[in-house]
Amino acid sequence: MQDVTLNNGISMPILGFGVFRIPDDETEAAVLSALEAGYRSIDTAAIYHNEEGVGRAIAKSGIPREELFVTTKLWVQPSAENTKRAFDASLKRLGLDYVDLYLIHQPFGDVFGEWREMEKIHQEGRARAIGVSNFYSGRLVDFLLHTDVPPAVNQIEAHPFFQRTKNQRVMERRGVQMESWGTLGQGKMGVLDNPTLIGIADAHGKTVAQVVLRWMIQRNIVSIPKSVRPERIAENINVFDFELNDDQMESIATLDKGESPFQDHYSVEAAERLGKPDDISSGLA
Repeated sequence: MQDVTLNNGISMPILGFGVFRIPDDETEAAVLSALEAGYRSIDTAAIYHNEEGVGRAIAKSGIPREELFVTTKLWVQPSAENTKRAFDASLKRLGLDYVDLYLIHQPFGDVFGEWREMEKIHQEGRARAIGVSNFYSGRLVDFLLHTDVPPAVNQIEAHPFFQRTKNQRVMERRGVQMESWGTLGQGKMGVLDNPTLIGIADAHGKTVAQVVLRWMIQRNIVSIPKSVRPERIAENINVFDFELNDDQMESIATLDKGESPFQDHYSVEAAERLGKPDDISSGLA
């Protein structure tokens, strides 16, 4: 497995396993399949309501904790002071003493107040690194200017049809690691049916998903593909035995449409829909 080094010196696998929208009762089996296939990075979130399934799989796997990289995320809180309570609730559900990466999930609410509480959690060693998710470039730079500990990671939507190259340059200049969600298009938009990607996959004897993940690796972007099928989970990690050439990388670059097919974090609708606290995620239920 290839790693990236975060701005606080810790290593993070460049390829992990995501559990977005996997029901809790299916999460344990999916994560166990991922760990058996060789994944050592698992990404979840309080709002996914499946941290317990992740925790059960980690406990059953028998893999030493120090060999794993576990990420979870803080949802918008009713008050910044509730951050510690929400974090403790996530740890309890995961059955862990610490996480490797703790992210602010959305750029809404009192993110500065929540970050100050997360800095304390980080200083205590209960989150080895802290970062953000879904922060567009202006929001990220403003955040960097007004916080003591810079985010180690910004997890944002990125895939062949929304490549985020300008966002990546902003992060690279400021020492923030870009991580992608929705790398394979979440089964939408026809990523897996795209003729350009199919042609490249055929040339390498690989699947389109493997080509897209390899493309992300060569851009030095962390990815967290999701699946519940053991054969697909194993297939998605088998991407370190081939390389895309410059022409193939440039062909994929032409697919960028420059906008999200999912949601626009600049919009009023996103703020109204995503800016609401959740009692379970906040440890209040």
